[in-house]
Amino acid sequence: QVQLVESGGGLVQAGGSLRLSCAASGRTFSSGGCGWFRQAPGKAREFVAAIRWSGGGTSYSDSVKGRFTISRDNAKNTVYLQMNSLKPEDTAVYYCADRLYSSNIYTQGSYNYWGQGTQVTVSS
Repeated sequence: QVQLVESGGGLVQAGGSLRLSCAASGRTFSSGGCGWFRQAPGKAREFVAAIRWSGGGTSYSDSVKGRFTISRDNAKNTVYLQMNSLKPEDTAVYYCADRLYSSNIYTQGSYNYWGQGTQVTVSS
């Protein structure tokens, strides 16, 4: 059973930075990939970024492109989300998710396992 544990959330002022981590276990992470999603109060969960476990190809939503960087450490089965130039509208619960196959990386339904989420709050 795949388990995903997020960490690194917190409270930060606008313009600041945070790094989220997602520690994964329970399978050989050589196929598919990992994605970060976020959900703000009263809003639908949305795609933030994704990375392939093999090859490391990345994708970002337009709202975070140029500010966020997703990376992975295959030796540790850990994915990171470096978030710079944070804005109040980045406030949300951030979830990491694992997908087994190279399917549509932007949709929640493509992901098979989810972490419990970590709160990110950006004050103005």
